[in-house]
Amino acid sequence: MHEMDLRMCLNKCCRAFVWVIWVPLLFTGCAGLPRDFDRPESHAIRYTETSRLSENYAPLIGAHPGRSGLLPLQDGLDALAARLTLISLADRSIDAQYYLIHNDLTSRLFLNALIRAADRGVRVRLLVDDMAMWGRTKGAAMLSAHPRIEVRIFNPFSRGGSRTVQMIYRFGSVTRRMHNKAFIADNQAAILGGRNIGNEYFEADPDIEFGDMDVLTVGPVVDEVSVSFDKYWNSELAYPAAVLKESSVDLSRLASHRQDLEDFIQDQQGTDYVKALESSELVRQIKENQVPFFWGKAVALYDEPEKISAARDRTDIHLSSRLFPHFGDVEDELIIFSPYFVPGKQGVAYLAALCKSGVRVRVLTNSLASTDVALVHAGYSRYREDLLRAGIELYELDKKLTWKEKRARKGKYGASKASLHTKSFVLDRKRVFIGSLNLDPRSIVENTEIGVVLESPEIGGAMGRWFDENVEKIAFSLKLRENRDAPDQIRWHRQTEEGETVYIRDPRTSLFKRLTIEFLGLLPIESQL
Repeated sequence: MHEMDLRMCLNKCCRAFVWVIWVPLLFTGCAGLPRDFDRPESHAIRYTETSRLSENYAPLIGAHPGRSGLLPLQDGLDALAARLTLISLADRSIDAQYYLIHNDLTSRLFLNALIRAADRGVRVRLLVDDMAMWGRTKGAAMLSAHPRIEVRIFNPFSRGGSRTVQMIYRFGSVTRRMHNKAFIADNQAAILGGRNIGNEYFEADPDIEFGDMDVLTVGPVVDEVSVSFDKYWNSELAYPAAVLKESSVDLSRLASHRQDLEDFIQDQQGTDYVKALESSELVRQIKENQVPFFWGKAVALYDEPEKISAARDRTDIHLSSRLFPHFGDVEDELIIFSPYFVPGKQGVAYLAALCKSGVRVRVLTNSLASTDVALVHAGYSRYREDLLRAGIELYELDKKLTWKEKRARKGKYGASKASLHTKSFVLDRKRVFIGSLNLDPRSIVENTEIGVVLESPEIGGAMGRWFDENVEKIAFSLKLRENRDAPDQIRWHRQTEEGETVYIRDPRTSLFKRLTIEFLGLLPIESQL
């Protein structure tokens, strides 16, 4: 189940259809959430000075007062290897917060590592949004049966009725989700970014690979991430998995379920992917305390958890109100990576004003062919001409790789089809935001998000150079064709080793798909995209 699920559900639940067809079902699907249960409050374990991770990082942090160590994780395999290695080194606590955790190879490797950590006495707190937990709550409750593991589910659906019906009568409540992605080991190291836990995020899916980015951090910013986690963990919207289970948990079966997981993990030993994980250079660097961190000031930015239930005009609790002032300081260049890019009229006007002031604005997003959420592309496409007229440079990722690119990706245990999933902004090549925030109404207004702003000319410069050198190799460059006798028309320019190819319509798409997008673009659902 991908991040498209909520948006697709919303698309199915158009209100006119709702009241004609589904009203009779409201009375059979309105079972409420549990009320009388314990939700013990807990907080990050901050006194971990004697842990292995603290012993590793304390001297480095002491040598860089007021700054945090930062390492971008662009390679999907390294991103998983970093999480698994930090879990293996944790002595006191692991806190993990995710929108999605799948039931596949990488998620099982992740959960198995958490269980092994709990076996040796590490406290594990796992907070998961409920969007993809249908039919899996029993498993979460069984995981919570471990004395050192607790699982909570955020903003849950009622287990007593249809989710589709609840998407209707609880519209505006369950349609708002916790989209955060955060991982913290011993309150000493944290990983933030755009990756959920699943094969497509870590180069393990044979069909699709999400191009994504996380950042591994140590230093003062880690404590800020822990503060955010505690707010969500202790929120009234976080329900212990055990109180939501669809059926009773048979504790006598815990051992057999765990044995099944261990057997699965054992069967994967010796596979190319697992061997690549184990031989990752980053694993050695983390274990031997040789991670090549960049050091700079960093601040964690996040939506307050009450955003989910508060009025939408409560912008004081929004991440965006804390992030956008950084945009106002841009003088020369803004680079935007956003897989789901729906700027709206205000966003177009804002970016146009930046261009008018002399700022170069470049955007990399998904093409219609590469996106995994065509509905969002319908919202984006209506603004393309206005953006181009204003001087914004638009690039759309090409899902189709060259033969050499396919071979290279297969050699790295990844897929041959790519889709952009990175959510990052580069400001004047000096500051960088990396997190879970898309530039669309759903991320800014509806869902909760988290990210970090880094002051690092090294990271910002490297990302800027990457964009300069690679964007036209992997993406279509959109340009307007000026014609006195016809309205402006978009052309897609693609540079390859064979030369330039120009397309007159969304490349690598069928007529049916393009017509579908045009139809969806007419629907008044932009606020939910």
